[in-house]
Amino acid sequence: MNLFQNAKFFTTVNHLKDLPDTPAEIAFVGRSNAGKSSAINTLTNHVRLAYVSKTPGRTQHINFFELAGSGFMVDLPGYGYAQVPEAIRTHWVKLLGDYLQQRRQLIGLVLIMDARHPLKAQDIQMLDFFHLTGRPVHILLSKADKLSKNDQIKTLGAVKKALKPYMERQTISVQLFSSLKKQGIDEVNEVVGSWFQTYRQPDTETGAEPAALS
Repeated sequence: MNLFQNAKFFTTVNHLKDLPDTPAEIAFVGRSNAGKSSAINTLTNHVRLAYVSKTPGRTQHINFFELAGSGFMVDLPGYGYAQVPEAIRTHWVKLLGDYLQQRRQLIGLVLIMDARHPLKAQDIQMLDFFHLTGRPVHILLSKADKLSKNDQIKTLGAVKKALKPYMERQTISVQLFSSLKKQGIDEVNEVVGSWFQTYRQPDTETGAEPAALS
């Protein structure tokens, strides 16, 4: 089952006070122009669910999409280069940081990296920053079709090796992904689906439903 197949736009916000009351959500984030919007559109099988532009920094708000089974997907502003005024960029940084560390409904993060340029300084900063929450991260090495099969294997291996120190202290997984070739869709569904399943699993002793993460 494609978890993202019937995703529907829910709301967009520009301030934490306006965040909706959701049961649980996963978020997509990445450097500007890393292929985040294309990945979301591919996963949802929707041409323009997330706006795609060759201009970095198009996602200027936190956008919520409702998934089947009461879960939510969140499209976060891209970090890094963006042709916007400094005041707006500063607002994005605070909005993104506060959301990632304070949002109790957030159960996992999907981090998009361009397979040709993975683990840039800002990606590492994001991993270090999100580590404080203790929640899982799944990395999509996007635009994998731009690499040869051999280079895909080498890149995936090199990224996994570089992530070993993080994997010792946090649940982190990584895969190749191509929006153009529709490569890696099933793997994303399996990983993110397991996050929601774990969240919904009742306590084995009390039978109580799990509370949102704090």
